Amino acid sequence: MNRARRTGVTVVAALAALAGTPGLAQARQPAEPRPATPTAAPDRRLPPGWQVDGDGSARELVWRAPAPVPPGDARVEFRAGDRLLGIPAPSGDGRTFRLPLTGRADDLPLDDLRVLAGGRRLDGTKNSAADRRRSSRAVPPSAQAPAPLPAGSVDPGRPGPYRTVGGGYDLAPVKLPGFAQPVEMRAVVVAPKGAVGKRPLALFLHGRHTTCYRPGSDEPDISWPCPAGMKSIPSHRGYLQDQRLLASQGYVTVSVSANGVNGQDAQVEDAGAQARSSLVRLHLARWADWAAHPDRAPATVPDAAKADLSRVLLVGHSRGGEGVNRAALDSLYPPPAAQDGYRGPVRWKIRGTVLVGPTIFGQNPVADVPSVTVLPGCDGDVADLEGESYLDGTRGISKGTALHSAVYVVGANHNFFNTEWTPGKSVAPSSDDFREDPEAPDPVCSVGRPTRLTADQQHRAGSTYIAAAARLFVGGDDRVRPLLDGTGRRAPSADPARVLTHAVGARRTGGFVPDDGVEVTGGRVCRADSDPAVSCLGENATGMSPHFGWWDLEKDSGKTAVALKWSAPGTPTTVTSRAAVSLSGARSLALRVFVPPNSTGTRLDVSVTDTAGRRAALGRVAVDGLPGSGRTSSYWAREVRVPLTAATRAGLDLRHVRSVSLTPRSGSGQAWFMDAWGWAPGTPAVRPAALPRVDIGRLTAKEGDSGTRTYHVPVRVFGHGSGTVRFYVVDPATGEPTEKVVAVRPGSSPIDVPVEVRGDTRFAYDVTHDLLVKAVRGAVVGSYRGGVTVENDDPAPKVSLTAVTDRVTEGGSLSWRISLSETADVDFWQPVLVLPVTGGAELSTKDVDPQWLLDNSGDVPDPERPLSQANLWVFVRIPAGATDTDFTVPTVKDQVAEPAESMRLALTDDEAEPLPDRPALTGTVLDGP
Repeated sequence: MNRARRTGVTVVAALAALAGTPGLAQARQPAEPRPATPTAAPDRRLPPGWQVDGDGSARELVWRAPAPVPPGDARVEFRAGDRLLGIPAPSGDGRTFRLPLTGRADDLPLDDLRVLAGGRRLDGTKNSAADRRRSSRAVPPSAQAPAPLPAGSVDPGRPGPYRTVGGGYDLAPVKLPGFAQPVEMRAVVVAPKGAVGKRPLALFLHGRHTTCYRPGSDEPDISWPCPAGMKSIPSHRGYLQDQRLLASQGYVTVSVSANGVNGQDAQVEDAGAQARSSLVRLHLARWADWAAHPDRAPATVPDAAKADLSRVLLVGHSRGGEGVNRAALDSLYPPPAAQDGYRGPVRWKIRGTVLVGPTIFGQNPVADVPSVTVLPGCDGDVADLEGESYLDGTRGISKGTALHSAVYVVGANHNFFNTEWTPGKSVAPSSDDFREDPEAPDPVCSVGRPTRLTADQQHRAGSTYIAAAARLFVGGDDRVRPLLDGTGRRAPSADPARVLTHAVGARRTGGFVPDDGVEVTGGRVCRADSDPAVSCLGENATGMSPHFGWWDLEKDSGKTAVALKWSAPGTPTTVTSRAAVSLSGARSLALRVFVPPNSTGTRLDVSVTDTAGRRAALGRVAVDGLPGSGRTSSYWAREVRVPLTAATRAGLDLRHVRSVSLTPRSGSGQAWFMDAWGWAPGTPAVRPAALPRVDIGRLTAKEGDSGTRTYHVPVRVFGHGSGTVRFYVVDPATGEPTEKVVAVRPGSSPIDVPVEVRGDTRFAYDVTHDLLVKAVRGAVVGSYRGGVTVENDDPAPKVSLTAVTDRVTEGGSLSWRISLSETADVDFWQPVLVLPVTGGAELSTKDVDPQWLLDNSGDVPDPERPLSQANLWVFVRIPAGATDTDFTVPTVKDQVAEPAESMRLALTDDEAEPLPDRPALTGTVLDGP
């Protein structure tokens, strides 16, 4: 894999703190298939499963899972404490993940290494401070589902009048930038039979899943193309139930296969978002061709000529959600040609998107395309429910007329929206992504809990709300809006699922958002950091919040809330805008507020004050918590509304409102305020604004042998108009971001990030300088991440082993010196292996200091055994700037008469094989007098 393409903040150079002192060795187990063992002194020990592999610049931090990790949509991340180390590459066995060691860092909590995906621990060791906080609050043995909402006036989950007909196509594969192998152009089609005239088109894109399977085996595989003897998993056929419902209502539907992207997206920095966008638009272009030239359509594609490309709905699941969001963005604001797999004209109009359990690595929602984001309350893959940013991230970006809805489905997991990812329904092995802990059943999401949905119940709810989005965004039926916009109505077809919604956009006006434009009294503005349980949720938080966190960064001031905490009723929290807010034309004030999971009875009085100081009490709202546990993201905002009639009666100037106040009326509690808007019914027409688009590129440079060169991170701005974005310049040594909000306009250079590279002839590791960007106002972002990667071009020093003290009496210490031919600019790690002796007696585990043995092998074996059988594959650190260090083995004196005993030591490669040109050395211990 091209190291310049690997994502993530720079990682520790060679885990310098592992060795403790230069004379103390570092142990780990050999590479696959032998499991890794803890290493180093007890207070600096790597957790089980972690090791360091490779030589020289190929050094890697490796984690091996105890069982295969099913390929999922959330990115697997390595962290040390709260610091992101990077995004490791998965190996073909499904268990091993590798991250190159680049840059330098000190004092990382190496005993707190963690593996996360979507905020969920994969390594199963809940030893971090964050994990302890999240699990510290007790949760009830069985959580209660919310009461059912009143039924809406229409039910989009009911089948329509048309019978349906199926088909599909398999066209020539396409080559996409950054991918070595072509990607398939395969799809399944379901259309309405006998429908007259042009019919709207709905396109489905599945997420990241295992690509291949071997019949009769559970062996996971995410290769592409599939190896011999394996079959391609038909993930694109997992939405047939949704397709048939839409087709019965008059839609031509197509679900496209993306296994070729899934099998290669670890090779690209954006995790495949641009490739998925290109794939979607390549399919749309084919449908546009067939609509214009019916004779060119494959015979296996029913009613292709009837597809109306001016009315397109895109539906994406998981990474497919981010893919269709990117396709909508690229359709309005074309990407740079070099990074795009589709370069033709845009001959379609995307009326809306449905994003099911989506990822949003780039934090770049399309503000001017309406969206519905489905958030599964028991998502075990994208567990942080980061798709909430498809709403929160659109605030203030553009005109605000597009409705962005969040649909929280209590008890739904990630996989069961796709039948090909559902056990008992799929042709290939599949699983429930909310994995059970037999020792601690989850009170909300364990199978059989009253809050947990069955696969059929979940898929029926998903189909219903996909159809609701189609009927509102494409069909223009405003009667469906109350099912999606926080009004609090339900679609009976989704029963018994409990579905809650909130929204931003549409006919919401004004806005109190806790950002730099407001002041807060009686509460506090909390800004997201790597552990929002500290900054926003509090020390006793149970679970996570979808409203916080961007896992690429330790801190992000662009995500905020107002935290309220009270021990007695009556003290208001007031959010005051520095500029007057207009609520003119609004019928109600809509607020998004959340309270701790499983809590009930929170009551808040709401009032507003205008710029003249006139105040009006609008009414009282009640907010209950969602069912939640330590494994769910249940700190999610409920939408509540109070009418503005009292403000009108009090003579307030609703065109110039200055503040909104929340006064607790319950005895004690906590709440978080996300925002407040003037609300009126209706779904306005959306006209996308002409906005500038920002894309960051990446340069790769060799350091050279001498001199100094300066490289600049490439930042490109295209499009029209001007706006503002927030850049994050990441320090390669610490991972800390420096934020800067700047104006952007086409053709300009909004920010210059120079990277100075000093050439030398000393060995070091690659260093990555990262730049990230997020839209703030009046702009869009495509490629959100880039930078300069400086590659080491100097060979690793040659290493040798010599004896210092190789003959001692028991109680003394054997010692060998590991030397480098020249100094390195980074800590250098060399593995040595204890081998069986070739003659005579061998030192045993009882002959060496037990603490040394524990520190270096992770165990003191019982019964006694030769040292060569004690898993002593030892990594020794030579500090940066030094040329040697000693490996010392303390022995113990006993009262047993013994012959001379020996141990044999060899330098090895990263597969624990002795180096062929380095002789093994032997040390001997004589019996004491």
